[in-house]
Amino acid sequence: MFQKVDYYFLCAAFASFVASVALWFLVNHDYGAYVGIWVPSILALWVGVRVTLLASAINNLNRRK
Repeated sequence: MFQKVDYYFLCAAFASFVASVALWFLVNHDYGAYVGIWVPSILALWVGVRVTLLASAINNLNRRK
């Protein structure tokens, strides 16, 4: 179900989450909040890439018919 590109986005979102928590508790709350905003942005970009890849696959299937 997952493709190779999906794991890159999930790893990036998880790494951003871990970095956000670490910054929040170890450095500064503001830095942690800023990096924490990246997580939904990365996941939204992932959804856009998935929709584009699926639309391309469907378009290729329709051309073969």
